[in-house]
This record gives sequence, structure tokens and C-alpha cells, in this order.
Amino acid sequence: MADPFQANADAVFAPSRAPFSISPSDASPLAIVPKRIFVGTGGNVTLRGVDGQADVVYRNVADGVYLNVRPLFIRATGTTASNIVGEA
Repeated sequence: MADPFQANADAVFAPSRAPFSISPSDASPLAIVPKRIFVGTGGNVTLRGVDGQADVVYRNVADGVYLNVRPLFIRATGTTASNIVGEA
């Protein structure tokens, strides 16, 4: 299949080229730092940004919301949202 955008460089503002499911973990960083994350089933999301010094909690995130944040960790403790997808 032809890809008319093959010659274009990837950028943080460009659409995702490799989405992946995220399983929250208290100990392990994400294998890939995504451009943003999609929350399929709402709740709280506890994460640490790629350059962050501490965890933060996005509270009461609704179903189907994109969080424009580049997390290094999405913590299991404090995260009640599910069906989280990273967009890389």
C-alpha cells in the first residue's frame, strides 16, 4: 500500500504512527515515551512526565479523552482509568 506521507518527518504534533496499549506499573517506565495518551475508560490517571520530578494525578478524566502529555510512567497506584493507549 502506498504511503503518501512516507517522506515526511515524524514530529510530536503529527498523527500517531505506532499506537500501543499501556499497562500501568508502579516500577517500570514505558518502553516508548508517547506523543500523548488516549483514555478509553475514564477515571484517574497517575503519571510522571518525561521531564517531571514528581507524579501528578489527572482526576476524573472522562471516557474517550486524549491527554496531551508525554509520560515516562503511568502508575498503577492511583490510576483507575483503563483502556489507555499511547500514541507514538
